[in-house]
Amino acid sequence: MVNKQAIDWAAQFHERALKATDERLQRFYQRGVVAADTPLAEVPLVALDFETTGLDPAHDEIISIGLVPFDWQRIRLSESRYWLLKPNRGLTETSVPFHGITHSQLDDAPDLMHILEAVLEAIAGKIVVVHYRNIEREFLHSAVKKRLGEGIRFPMIDTMALEAMLYRYGLLSLLKRLIGWRRESIRLGDSRQRYHLPHYGQHHALTDAIATAELLQAQIRHRYSATTPLSELWV
Repeated sequence: MVNKQAIDWAAQFHERALKATDERLQRFYQRGVVAADTPLAEVPLVALDFETTGLDPAHDEIISIGLVPFDWQRIRLSESRYWLLKPNRGLTETSVPFHGITHSQLDDAPDLMHILEAVLEAIAGKIVVVHYRNIEREFLHSAVKKRLGEGIRFPMIDTMALEAMLYRYGLLSLLKRLIGWRRESIRLGDSRQRYHLPHYGQHHALTDAIATAELLQAQIRHRYSATTPLSELWV
């Protein structure tokens, strides 16, 4: 469920800018954050997706990052970015079939440290949009903390959480469960189908970032509006 507890992100960014010891993090926080009352039509957005070696941010690692800037009407594909990253530990037999990334593809890939500045620059001053924030938020925080000794936090819009509000926590969902109906899937591909968005291959970080951007655009048009304040969606 979307956490509606009020977080003063502007104050947090100001405090973190003063406390951060790494210059890259200082610059990121100094760029500030979009005001909570900004209408969605005026919010600069960037969809972000990771592929990882597993699901535990304490032990597993990011091996690809895809991102694409957009707003509620337009996706700027020409400004999209995609990186492969070399993990400290090798890929597992179970993870390779899942994301399709092989050992040979990562042989010459850099460590996150070499592209961190570019990633932070790409998301600075924008609201990051993800599908299931526990992956992107926790993996990036953990990866940055391991390398810099300090983590990173910023607001996100989670398209999965927006779907969960209707299909996992809403009254209609409760009634369906009571009469034995199957729960609606809130996975990215299934969520897109409900808005009649096209099918894309999954588990490629850039493709999934684009798919997430399109999903949020559809969610805004069907369930929110251009004038909805950002605070209604971010966490």
